[in-house]
Amino acid sequence: MTIAVLGAYGDVGREATRQLLGRAPLRLGGRDVAAAHRFAAQLPAADLACRAVDFRDRASLRAFVDGARVVLNCAGPSHAIGDAVALEALRAGADYVDVAGDDALHRKLDAEAFARAKRTAVLSCGLQPGLTGLLPRWLAQQAFDEVHHLVSYFGVFDQFTEVAADDYLQGAEDGLSEPLAAWRQGRRRSRVSMRQQGVHVPFFPGCATVLPFLDAEGERLARALRLERGDWHTVLVGEQVRSAFDRVRTLDRGQAIALLRRASLLDLAGREPYVLLLVQLEGMHRGSAMVRTMMVRAHGNAAVTGAMAALGVLAVAEGEVPAGCHFAADVLPPAATVARLRESGALGAFELLDGAVDARAEREEGTL
Repeated sequence: MTIAVLGAYGDVGREATRQLLGRAPLRLGGRDVAAAHRFAAQLPAADLACRAVDFRDRASLRAFVDGARVVLNCAGPSHAIGDAVALEALRAGADYVDVAGDDALHRKLDAEAFARAKRTAVLSCGLQPGLTGLLPRWLAQQAFDEVHHLVSYFGVFDQFTEVAADDYLQGAEDGLSEPLAAWRQGRRRSRVSMRQQGVHVPFFPGCATVLPFLDAEGERLARALRLERGDWHTVLVGEQVRSAFDRVRTLDRGQAIALLRRASLLDLAGREPYVLLLVQLEGMHRGSAMVRTMMVRAHGNAAVTGAMAALGVLAVAEGEVPAGCHFAADVLPPAATVARLRESGALGAFELLDGAVDARAEREEGTL
């Protein structure tokens, strides 16, 4: 069973490849085959092959995916790749996993064609969207008979790569996430939340800017859990990135990408990167009201995104995902995936707290 990893020597591709080492023969690819060879030389002895491949060149892409059992796409930007890699995987009889691949790609792909071919496509198999939609499902399954209200705070304090910045800007342009929106009484409601500045969010260091939003992943989660209320927030602790977010819409794409990259590096100077997710659920268990909070911290975006992508590949290869086209958070088995993620070493902390997060705020303040 060969796993073909496109973009294998990028930040996320490197982490995914490390997680997959020894599990199957790996085919590492990208436009710069010399970079792939240099990366492969740093790895422990394993069954590895390196190939030059460019998603814009259909012949090289076809040669790269032929003979693979699963194709993992860690390259980007996602909006530029579109459905090219997924369609070549389907033609070659391979399953497909994409660390990105948002709703725009899902609309392009023919789920019935994958199902007829008994092949699987798993999209958004990364950090956000992906793990941010899976973890609340896991918490709901662990502790609740029914969930009424969700509150989520999510922050990434890490560098913006060029690909990540481009995909972020494209997502904002496509309207995949609506600022100040939330879930109320079974539907999206616009402009029901407010941006906050200079506030303390439990477990996050210092003061932060909190940006409420609702995206497609949140809507799918709200429907799956049958939420009455859902509130999602992005937490920014870097002043430079916060300022850049306010300016990028006035710039052309190239200038905006450069600004986000520069701002993230300035914020990071002398500090350690991290990813932090807080999820608070309120609902019922055995007839009694319950509030539980999950706190998950990782060492950086690439580590946890790469681990999530690798776990998606393994779940597909082991037949845990049905044929068709799916979003990772909707279809990966929560209990098994979270257990494997905790074993992967990608997480720095994983805590379950009784009660609301605010009740522990004073005790936990400054843990980062």
